[in-house]
Amino acid sequence: MIVIPAVDVRDGRCVRLREGRLAAETVFGEDPVAMAGHWASLGARRLHVVDLDGAFAGDVRQTALIGRIIAAVAPVPVEVGGGLRSEAAIEAVFAVGARWAVVGTRAALDPRFLRDVGRRWPDRIIVAVDARGDRVAIKGWTETVDESVVELGQRALAAGAAALLYTDVSRDGTGLGPNVQGTMTVARAVALPLLASGGVGSVEDLRRLAAVPGVQGAVVGRAIYTGDVDLLAALRAIGAEA
Repeated sequence: MIVIPAVDVRDGRCVRLREGRLAAETVFGEDPVAMAGHWASLGARRLHVVDLDGAFAGDVRQTALIGRIIAAVAPVPVEVGGGLRSEAAIEAVFAVGARWAVVGTRAALDPRFLRDVGRRWPDRIIVAVDARGDRVAIKGWTETVDESVVELGQRALAAGAAALLYTDVSRDGTGLGPNVQGTMTVARAVALPLLASGGVGSVEDLRRLAAVPGVQGAVVGRAIYTGDVDLLAALRAIGAEA
């Protein structure tokens, strides 16, 4: 399992939200490019970059900044999400160097869209399975739909997605620990590589996720910014145990 630092961008700054709520924002840096470079310099093998402005607006907003981040950390590959609800938006992040595009809301609402982008960009689409309980959360996690996380995961598999990104949104940014049982349920039900996210607050949390068959990576945000997880120590520990 690899440890994937998250760089969430809003209004040009590096921020973290608690449970996806804009009212619960903490600013961790004025320079997301420098922050991404810092994580890469410590040995991160992949970065997770989110355009939060795009996530809430419904279309990409920070493409130029994301391009600068990607250029600064090359050759470390970057997955990009936030507001990717059209093929044009996906094209835009690929054009600035993203290795993978993370699609969520449109994938949940529009099965044809998911099939089309999976066919057009095989192995480059990651489907975000954002969960409130066993339901899928959409539109910056402000709404939920009737579809279950497993059902969306199965559709992603059929569409040729590269991976699933499973996030328990009630734990995201809390440091209270990941939803290991929920992660395990999705990993068992869907034969795709799984990226786990939400709630990681310690290296022990990462060890618990690494023990789940099918989990390829864990996205870590607030905990590495606060120092609750020392990224260098985590990379060494998880790498040594892999």
